[in-house]
Amino acid sequence: MDRMGRSLALMGLLLFGLLAASCGKPAAEQPKDTAYEVVDIRGDTVRFLTKPKRVLTFTTGADEVVLGLVKPERMIAVNQDFMDPARSNVAALARQVPNTIERNPAVERVAALQPDLVIVQDWISMDKVQALRDLGIPVVVSRTPRSIEEVRATIRLIAASLGEIERGEKLVNRMDEELTAIQQRIARVPAEKKGKTVALVSIMPGYGGAGCVFDEIIRAAGGENAKALAGNRQGQAMTKEQFVACNPDYIFLPSYHDPRTKEEIYGAEYMSDPSLSGMKAVRENHLRYPWARYIYNISQNVVFGIQEAARVLYGEEFNQPPDRHLTVAE
Repeated sequence: MDRMGRSLALMGLLLFGLLAASCGKPAAEQPKDTAYEVVDIRGDTVRFLTKPKRVLTFTTGADEVVLGLVKPERMIAVNQDFMDPARSNVAALARQVPNTIERNPAVERVAALQPDLVIVQDWISMDKVQALRDLGIPVVVSRTPRSIEEVRATIRLIAASLGEIERGEKLVNRMDEELTAIQQRIARVPAEKKGKTVALVSIMPGYGGAGCVFDEIIRAAGGENAKALAGNRQGQAMTKEQFVACNPDYIFLPSYHDPRTKEEIYGAEYMSDPSLSGMKAVRENHLRYPWARYIYNISQNVVFGIQEAARVLYGEEFNQPPDRHLTVAE
């Protein structure tokens, strides 16, 4: 082969190598027309070619946010607990979603539904997140809100992921308007009724101290969080000895108003302990049973958790239906 022939052959090999390398790239690295992108709370950039129409989330809180931003037809699955009107304030919307999933479903279950957006919270294993992303499924990691401000941030992130930034702002504004209205009503409650200490008895033993949404709910309702005052923080379980020592004015036992639920059974068993009988709240019969669907809420409907706390502390003037839900879905 002459020099020119060898040069042509070498160029051909180089061209073949470049083409092979290009074809061998993962799909995520191929150049694409991106309609928009979002950066999740871990700093990962998630790109979208179009607005998602087969959305699912791993938690009820995120489900409520999605159902406050878009119609159910844009969801491919919803948390199975939302089908039960006794446990859900969005049961009517949930029934319009074609599939149900358990909390934190398996990768195979998610992949079978072929979602075009999966929203998870930051307690989900990153191995699971990466496994879904390796299948080409866009996954956005959001924060587990520990404050009302973090609820706002979560709404905005989920709205951006859905390609609905303007609706996100509208929903935040609606939440803030409702919050202002509730706080104005609480401001009119006589001062002597306020400032009472409240302790939460929850099936989640590490929930209810300082640094969680419940802490903000109680303070916004005009009360004081007894666990927080005792130095208990989010994620720390309080012993019964510590619980007796904090001696709250009121004890909240979140309820679905069904004695068969785990929450009801746990609360009844916890309070049956004779060592608690000397507590002020027990002696004065200040055990209260707020709707769990509101008092545990970490979506835009957290504002109704504040009203629920006011209802059990101050009376029927704060009564509300059990299925309130803020939405801007068109």
